[in-house]
Amino acid sequence: MPIMDESTPLGAEIARDNRRAQRLEATTFPRPDVTRIFTIANQKGGVGKTTSAVNIAAALSVQGLRVLVIDIDPQGNASTALGIEHSTDVNSIYDVLIDDLPMADAVAQCPDLENLVCVPATIDLAGAEIELVSLVAREQRLQKALTTYLAEREDAGDRVDYVIIDCPPSLGLLTVNAFVAAREVLIPIQCEYYALEGLSQLLKNIQLIQKHLNPELQVSTILLTMFDGRTNLSSQVAEDVRAHFPRQVLDVAIPRSVRISEAPSYRQTVITYEPNSSGALSYREAAEQISMRGVKKNG
Repeated sequence: MPIMDESTPLGAEIARDNRRAQRLEATTFPRPDVTRIFTIANQKGGVGKTTSAVNIAAALSVQGLRVLVIDIDPQGNASTALGIEHSTDVNSIYDVLIDDLPMADAVAQCPDLENLVCVPATIDLAGAEIELVSLVAREQRLQKALTTYLAEREDAGDRVDYVIIDCPPSLGLLTVNAFVAAREVLIPIQCEYYALEGLSQLLKNIQLIQKHLNPELQVSTILLTMFDGRTNLSSQVAEDVRAHFPRQVLDVAIPRSVRISEAPSYRQTVITYEPNSSGALSYREAAEQISMRGVKKNG
């Protein structure tokens, strides 16, 4: 068929994606020695933060790794993308943070991915920033609930491999809770003008968390999103980010993709919606590199 003729740009792209898919199908992602806890953070909106959180989580889970997603963004977009019910009458991360509900009572199974569970966010979380102010140990509430839950899973012989925490696009108490609970920060950076704007403030806040609340926290991973190889701007931004953060930036960049944008409207990640699309393959390769780095780090 002409479309598979590798001498045409479309044919070459299809053949390349087919090879990527075959290689990933034959690849096993290693289990980390200990549970890896990531916070996905960037106070700049629209950079692909939630999209990256759910798709990396899904990509890890389809490889047989056990993944917990914690949606701590009042918009609840991560919950929606994973097909998790998050109306006001379900147990959610709000109940865990404010009412001391055990996290196990708020965890919901993702319908499309058997190895992935999620603690959803409801609209109640919008007021949690104010309610947290008066609570004892307000910055450590997520950490304590998560530590207890992970210990219960490990005691039951069902250890969680990855925890992915999706933050709101702000640096309030919800995000502080996420930073205190995590060991690693993944920062998605959009390949657009002003990409690095505001990043210095985020890094300063992370340094404050390291100094006063969580010395184990580190910015381990930076993911380039919305990359368009046809434009000089995307290439220049990618080059600048790699120059600033040579060790943290993943080799793979996430392209602009219609399939990635469509998937949440079907209450799915692109990993289950269109697993062999270029966007899904890029997220699967990003997850692969994250898992491989974890082995080097822990080993």
